[in-house]
Amino acid sequence: MVKDEVFTLYNGVSIPKVGLGTWQSPVEDAYRATLYALKVGYRHIDTALVYQNEEGVGKAIKDSGLPREEIFVTTKCPADIKTYKGAMEAFETSLKNLDLDYVDLYLIHAPWPWSAVGSDCTEGNIEVWKAFIELYNAKKIRAIGVSNFHDTDIEPLIMATGVKPMVNQIRYFLGNTQPKITKYCQDNHILVQAYSPLATGKMLDNPDLLKVAEKYNTTPAKICLRYCIDKGTNPLPKSVHEERIKANLELDFKISDEDIKILDSIHDESLDRPLRS
Repeated sequence: MVKDEVFTLYNGVSIPKVGLGTWQSPVEDAYRATLYALKVGYRHIDTALVYQNEEGVGKAIKDSGLPREEIFVTTKCPADIKTYKGAMEAFETSLKNLDLDYVDLYLIHAPWPWSAVGSDCTEGNIEVWKAFIELYNAKKIRAIGVSNFHDTDIEPLIMATGVKPMVNQIRYFLGNTQPKITKYCQDNHILVQAYSPLATGKMLDNPDLLKVAEKYNTTPAKICLRYCIDKGTNPLPKSVHEERIKANLELDFKISDEDIKILDSIHDESLDRPLRS
C-alpha cells in the first residue's frame, strides 16, 4: 500500500511516498489535520517556520501516540535568511516550536527572498548551506535539501561544500512539471518533492484528465497524485478536510504507460508562474 511505501534518499534515509502539506493552515487547523492524517496512515508531515503552524504540527505528533521515529517531519529555513547565524537561529526556533529533538528534513525555502524573486543570493545560500551541513553532521537533521531551486542555484552549493542536496521541493503537478529542473535533480539523485500537486485545484476539470480518471474509476485528484508518484516525485497534498486527507492517501493503483503519455501531453501555460509554498 502507498502509505507503507518510501523513496530512499541518496544518504540512505527513507521518506514516505506521500506527505501532508500544511501551507496556509493556521495552528489549530494544522493540529487537527496532522492528527487525523497520522491516524489514517500518513507518516510524513511538511511544515515551515513561515507557515506559523509548527507548534500545531508538533503537538499533533505528540498527541498521536506514535513513536517519533515512525514520523518523517520536514520544515524549512525562511527564504529571507541568508546568513550562517540566521540559519542556525531559525533551526533552533523551529525545533523549539515543534518540541522535537531533531527534524528529518530541513530545506532552504527558496534561493531568494519572496520580496526579491530572481535576485542573486549565491553567497548567502552557501552560508546557509554550511549551517545545514553542520546541523546534519551533528545529527540534528537526518537529511538536508532546498526548495524552489534551479540547477544554477544548486551547483554553487555543491562546488563550495562538496555536499549535494538530498531533496529539491518544487512546484510540480500534472500540466506543469518543470522538466528541466526535474531532469537535473533526477539525473543527480536529488529527490523532487511536489508541492501544490493538485495545482490548487486548477487542473481538475481538464477533459483529458477527466477521461483518464473515468477509465480508472477514480477521481481526477487521485490521478494527479498517482501521476506524481509514477513520475518518481514525492507529492505533498494539502488539506484540512478529513475526507480529502484520507482520499489523498488512497492511491493503490498504477497508471499505465499509455495513459502516462496522455497525461504528459497536458500543459497549461497559465500555470507557468511560480506558486509560493
